[in-house]
Amino acid sequence: RGLGDGGALAGLRGLRKLSLSHNELGAEGPGLPPRLAELGRLEELDLSFNRLRRLPEGLGCLRHLRALDVDHNLLPSFPAPLLELVALEELDCSGNRHLGALPEGIAALRRLKILWLSGTGLVALPESLCQLSALESLMLDGNRLRALPAGFGSLQRLKMLNLSSNLLGEFPAAILALPSLEELYLSRNQLTLLPPRLCQLRQLRTLWLDNNRIRYLPDSIVLLHSLEELVLQGNQIAILPEGFGQLSRVTLWKIKDNPLIQPPYEVCMKGIPYIAAYQQELAHSQPALKPRLKLVLMGLKDAGKTLLRRCLMEEDGQREDMGSLEAGSTQPRGFPGQQQDTGRGIEVMDWTADAERGLTFIVYELAGDPSYDVIQSFFLSPGALYVLVVNLSAYIPQHFYASVGYFLHWLGSKVPHAVVCMVGTHADLCAERELEEKCLDIHHQIAQQEKRDAEGLQSLVQQVDEALGQDFDLRCSSPHAAFYGVSDKNLRRKKAQFQYLLNHRPQILSPVLPFSCQDRCQVRRLRDKLLSVAEHRDIFPNLHRVLPKSWQVLEELHFQPQAQQLWLSWWDSARLGLQAGLTEDRLQSALSYLHESGKLLYFEEHLTLREYVFHNLPRLIDILNVFCQRDATVLLQKLLSDTHIDELRATQLHHYVEGFLLHGLLPAHVIRLLLKPHIQSREDLQLILELLEKMGLCYCVNKPKCKPLNGAAAWYKFPCYVKNEVPHAEAWINGANLSGQSFVVEQLQIEYSFPFIFPPGLFARYSVQINSHVVQRSDGKYQIYAYRGKVPVVVSYRPARGALQPDTLSIASHASLPNIWTAWQAITPLVEELNVLLQEWPGLYYTVHVLCSKCLKRGSPNPHTFPGK
Repeated sequence: RGLGDGGALAGLRGLRKLSLSHNELGAEGPGLPPRLAELGRLEELDLSFNRLRRLPEGLGCLRHLRALDVDHNLLPSFPAPLLELVALEELDCSGNRHLGALPEGIAALRRLKILWLSGTGLVALPESLCQLSALESLMLDGNRLRALPAGFGSLQRLKMLNLSSNLLGEFPAAILALPSLEELYLSRNQLTLLPPRLCQLRQLRTLWLDNNRIRYLPDSIVLLHSLEELVLQGNQIAILPEGFGQLSRVTLWKIKDNPLIQPPYEVCMKGIPYIAAYQQELAHSQPALKPRLKLVLMGLKDAGKTLLRRCLMEEDGQREDMGSLEAGSTQPRGFPGQQQDTGRGIEVMDWTADAERGLTFIVYELAGDPSYDVIQSFFLSPGALYVLVVNLSAYIPQHFYASVGYFLHWLGSKVPHAVVCMVGTHADLCAERELEEKCLDIHHQIAQQEKRDAEGLQSLVQQVDEALGQDFDLRCSSPHAAFYGVSDKNLRRKKAQFQYLLNHRPQILSPVLPFSCQDRCQVRRLRDKLLSVAEHRDIFPNLHRVLPKSWQVLEELHFQPQAQQLWLSWWDSARLGLQAGLTEDRLQSALSYLHESGKLLYFEEHLTLREYVFHNLPRLIDILNVFCQRDATVLLQKLLSDTHIDELRATQLHHYVEGFLLHGLLPAHVIRLLLKPHIQSREDLQLILELLEKMGLCYCVNKPKCKPLNGAAAWYKFPCYVKNEVPHAEAWINGANLSGQSFVVEQLQIEYSFPFIFPPGLFARYSVQINSHVVQRSDGKYQIYAYRGKVPVVVSYRPARGALQPDTLSIASHASLPNIWTAWQAITPLVEELNVLLQEWPGLYYTVHVLCSKCLKRGSPNPHTFPGK
């Protein structure tokens, strides 16, 4: 808190470097003694993260001082003694929030090379700043600057300039006069245009322009040949300049959250080489515009999705084979209100909704059964129109969350800013007043849920702002402090995440549209509504994306009637590419686009799967549906379809089905029987199992390192089928037993908390993803016991116990205190695998904490938590 009179320091007259950072200097009294000025040979002084409100007057006597760090103190203004430090080369005043302004005398610091003034409350810069001709690095982010001084271009040696998080409405023209500039950060401003002469910054290696209002890029940007980092996310860019692929040195590239149509979003997200391939292909063939939009029907099992789809498609004369109705359905066609959704799981088909304009919907009908949770999230993607279907005849306000609210949370966490059309089916079974009341209730409860979610996020933003307003030392003063030990940088990241979630709420089209297949006016109204929304350029710019003609032809060739096999080899696909005019070296980019846009599956980075193209999505979905089937009768029918199966064999298959539905275990030869007629050979089976493992549906329990002896069968585990609550394992070795008694050694536990929604199917997929990292595993419905080498680990999922409690997923290990690092080594790969999976859910809010080991040892039901970042 103080250094007394400074006599002890003054005796160190030969001292060249002094660090007093992260103390309480200034908390009581002046903080720094005047005798500090007697350290005449001092070259570096670090006073950061204290509580200094003033600096001693004699500080200017330190004539040899080259570097001074006073960031994150409480300085109310720029200290006058600093202007006397003529040898100063580095000065950091960041985090002094009330600094407010720089003095005109700042020009006296002519040797200054590095000046950091982040988050200091600056509103304007003095013209004298432009006289610091030696300046190479200038940090001005987190202020309130609207412009730069006219003479700013005089800083000819400036290499790094950070103006992020200011109020710049126009690109400062003076920046173009800085020929040495290598790094430029202009994130989170209000820029709408970039100057055509941007190419003058020929040395530029880093350019961050994210979260502005930029609508297009100047053509000259492609001349920035030294560029290595280009960040453009969160703008309004639809078209990239011709020749953009010339920026071949760019390795850090961010472009999401832009309404991209040329190249399409899916191409841009893959990186600059793919953009280059797209633009080269566009130059080789004429552009093609084929409007195709993904339409996803979702809702509870009996919501009426199947009948709604059929009524819409029949309105256009596209009548389907009525034999595909549910087996055993006896309802006459004239009474559609009583018909249920199909029990066949997920289905996909094309619907040409407007033949004149060539507008086609790719319709995905999701199952309403939770059994399909592990695969359904694969079909939620950006750029789709979502129809949330509610059975109005069965709807009651008390079940709003199960019927509507849950689906909005699920969709919002997977696809931020998703476009949702609410449709109420079975309207013919409701009286007029009942219909109106139910539609109004749904509308009202959606608004209430959105309000609660937004207020919760705004509260979190406020908490982060309050934490940022504190000193870092104050946040570290007590483990009970909010955001204990979290750096300002991580807090700002957290705030940016919350702002992103607030700004990307679901776009829910209102009101709820009542629908009955008996009322042709309602059918036409819904069809017209879907068409008008789909064709709205601001809502679906991707519908108007421009593709090379060769890419479109390749897509059509892959889906021609004669290509009905389940997959194609790479060479089969390459032959189709030649028919489309694509040589082998140009095929990769086209297949990558078709994969990213959901037209087919092509895993270019997987050692085995990259040799195949899975182009027949309906048949592939049929296979996935098999592994979400929980009806023993249906599974047995598939297995016993062969008339040559004897009674003993039938009994054995019956036991296999029982084991599958209870423990999720199946041998490979039974899987092959289940997948008839899709699977014809052992090679086909192995390929499908590789694909299922890649998607996180199953893993091999006894995968051999070489060819198995005596033809031993390979067994596969499907975690989503495991029913036993507790793993079949003995007490966790040297730790807690299965009943949850306290540990006798130090426990390390990382806990992920999900306040809004736990991603459906996440635990089952995570169970598959970690299999390569663990041995001797034992699985329960919500727990996995295993080892990493000789170190035990346990993964646990705990569903919320009430409306106000979150779902949690924890990863734990334990070791004796001197060897606790082994526990960290054990769980780190498992944490990384979970973080990779969570990246698939950009709209999901969750927190990460480390639980207090002392609380765990005591068996506390509510252990203290420390921030995980």
